[in-house]
Amino acid sequence: MRSPSVSKPSGGGFTNAKAWKCFNELRTRTGLGPEHRRTWLDPFPCVAQEAQTAPMDTSYLDPRSGRIFPLDQPRWCGDDRAPLLLTSLPGISRAEIDTAVRSLWRYRMALPMQVDDPISMGEGCTPLIRRSLDGAPVLLKCEWFMPTGSFKDRGASVMLSLLRAQGVRAVLEDSSGNGGAAVAAYAAAGGLQATIMAPASTSPAKTVQMRAHGARVELIPGTRQDTANAAARRSETVFYASHNWHPFFLHGTKMLAYELWEDLGFRVPDNIITPCGAGSNVLGCQIGFSELLRSGETEVVPRIFAAQPANCGPIAAAFLTGEDKPVAVEVRPTIAEGTAIAQPIRLTEVLGTLRETRGGAVMLSEEEIAAATLELAGIGIYVEPTSAQAAAAFRKLLAAGTITPEQTTVLVLTGSGLKATPRIAELLGVAL
Repeated sequence: MRSPSVSKPSGGGFTNAKAWKCFNELRTRTGLGPEHRRTWLDPFPCVAQEAQTAPMDTSYLDPRSGRIFPLDQPRWCGDDRAPLLLTSLPGISRAEIDTAVRSLWRYRMALPMQVDDPISMGEGCTPLIRRSLDGAPVLLKCEWFMPTGSFKDRGASVMLSLLRAQGVRAVLEDSSGNGGAAVAAYAAAGGLQATIMAPASTSPAKTVQMRAHGARVELIPGTRQDTANAAARRSETVFYASHNWHPFFLHGTKMLAYELWEDLGFRVPDNIITPCGAGSNVLGCQIGFSELLRSGETEVVPRIFAAQPANCGPIAAAFLTGEDKPVAVEVRPTIAEGTAIAQPIRLTEVLGTLRETRGGAVMLSEEEIAAATLELAGIGIYVEPTSAQAAAAFRKLLAAGTITPEQTTVLVLTGSGLKATPRIAELLGVAL
């Protein structure tokens, strides 16, 4: 969070009254038809429409109040500690892809700032492979082919590159797994100091990678939420580069949308199924595909589906009950620990994306997640149980007729099975 000053947009920019009106419209709308397809993926469609006629100066945006903040002042939240997005970007055309670069930075023209020397280790350009599951063809996006073994390298590369360009030299993150590993690695690669806060109950095996990259790891007593609260308090003295809070991270995960578009010959799939904890892949795809709509590169959008464990699925629970706010759910341990986020800060925005893309949420039992993990391994795909939720959700959506074999469906496989060796050993009944 920065100082309470807020810059006012220049002529043609947003107004709080208009943004608030749009927010209420989004909350009450139950669905959009094909004639509205160009606004499906904007968080607040009439704000986005206004942005298309406004100057393209990008700002931080509090989507819940409509307030904007200048982009040249590093911040991680609004004045009242609300999570931020960025105002709409125009997207890029295929001619603007830097085909000489084999990483997500080939799409750098789609970013809100241009960076001469990004922190990159070749993240992105992950394999998209065709397989058959339950007798139906499906495309597997193998996001574990990243430097630290998970999709979070996309967000870490972009977030830390842009923050370093803004003058940030030390960062704080809170994570018990892949997010902390990614921030630690990219901070090391970029010459930044990193402090990672993790729950005291975190397995030492999960913090080894963070420590190896030179990050200072602090173990916080209590729950995962206690750790997040401690990080927010520490943000008064060191910049909070949170993979859950910072909008630059979402502009790294949005590169998944651009990459799938290019992978498929500059087409978009019919369906995307992704594991969902805090929702960074759901929202990243929302942002990326909305930019492709805005740039005129596509006329359709994929339906986005979020897969969550029944033992900790607040987003799925709210979606399936038709709510746009948290509902009471019992939180229990899950083997899909990478998505065990009991209080996702962007729940409202994630629900809006699932509904406006006419996608949905799937809640999965522990048995379904375990079975999918071993079934994928049986065809050569070794992913952590968190990732396997995408395959389990595909099976349920296929059986329900929500998606069909004729459609192009992408499963986002987010993390390597090597990150969950003890858990997979338990599934196999193997003692380590």
